[in-house]
Amino acid sequence: MDTIGDFLTVLRNAIQAQKDSCVVAHSKMREGILRIFRNTGHIADFESFTCECGLHHLRVMFRYDAEGRSPVVQIERCSTPGRRLYYQSAKIPRVLNGMGVGVLSTSRGIMRDSEARRQNIGGELICKIW
Repeated sequence: MDTIGDFLTVLRNAIQAQKDSCVVAHSKMREGILRIFRNTGHIADFESFTCECGLHHLRVMFRYDAEGRSPVVQIERCSTPGRRLYYQSAKIPRVLNGMGVGVLSTSRGIMRDSEARRQNIGGELICKIW
């Protein structure tokens, strides 16, 4: 059961169908990933809300240009439950020579690959987006 992989697939499918927004279940890791996507300009925004049944969800709003193209070309899951990928800070791979963004789970929380390299922190490479 790969909940982060399912989450990324929901985002990928919603972007491909050119939806304005989508709703996913809330978790701290998903919120951290979405915060990075928002800060890098890949999504417009996200918000956390509680539905009538008391469950927490995240609403993700997507960004498109005038021609209907998304800034997200591809979202790729890297580390899976069957194959975890851990990297030292000096060996964190660059996504498209720095044009893309890698998302890492570190001892100091979820952060971008460039931030982890700058702070000299390694971790698990969760996904790549470009």
